[in-house]
Amino acid sequence: MKLSRGSALLIYVVLALLAIFSLGPLVLMLNNSFKNRIEITMNPLALPSPIRWQNYVEAWQSASLGSALLNTLFISTVTVLLTSCVAGMAAFVLSRKAVKGWSVVSLYFLICTTIPVQLFLIPLFFIFQKLGFVNNRLALCLVYTALYTPFSVFLLRTYFLRVSPEILDSARVDGANDWQIFSRIMLPLIQPGLLTIALVVGLWSWNEFLLAVTFLQDEALFTATVRFYSFSGRYVTEWGKMMSAATMIMTPIIVLFTFLQQRFIEGMTAGGVKG
Repeated sequence: MKLSRGSALLIYVVLALLAIFSLGPLVLMLNNSFKNRIEITMNPLALPSPIRWQNYVEAWQSASLGSALLNTLFISTVTVLLTSCVAGMAAFVLSRKAVKGWSVVSLYFLICTTIPVQLFLIPLFFIFQKLGFVNNRLALCLVYTALYTPFSVFLLRTYFLRVSPEILDSARVDGANDWQIFSRIMLPLIQPGLLTIALVVGLWSWNEFLLAVTFLQDEALFTATVRFYSFSGRYVTEWGKMMSAATMIMTPIIVLFTFLQQRFIEGMTAGGVKG
């Protein structure tokens, strides 16, 4: 259906306003990352004069962002791999096997995705403390995997349901077992869904703060988001360094999403065809 010129103009205006609303805070953050605390306090909208490149150097050194970003990268990567493996196998079984009481199972998954983490944070911390899992990055990855798996199962199940049963029947006739069907046939077919899960889960684990600051109490294990809050003092907040640190923390995610945005959008839309 061809839109009229007025309708098309209205759509472009709305999209432009949404773009400004979304990108405005990022532009303001980047602008203020080159100013000192006094300049930001006086006029946060003004352009930096002069440009203070040393904010990035001081933020990188004072907050040990190098090691913090490596910790975050390790935790995010392991979480993505674990979540993809667990959710992929669970979604495959739930899509191909007749599960009695699937409505109850789906309700359980839905509840798991909506329960605030604050409700079980304290008992979980005492359990981890008894087991000696505090200050353990792999243990934190397990917590993240448990939190993100229900959503991942829901999404990946829709991809498995879109695969024609005739493909599986042909593979079984050729002598393939369930593992071969899953690993060699199904996984390549649902690659857009796996990419979507990797991006979403990676973004969540990269930006997560509450669990990271609770379970990782050794400064050598701090993640980037935990280090970011070190610029906020009790009496003085170094806004320039804070904005510089935020820019460096967000840049890898923005670059990754920019290169994979088309695949991400295709994956999100394709997963909603059949449920």
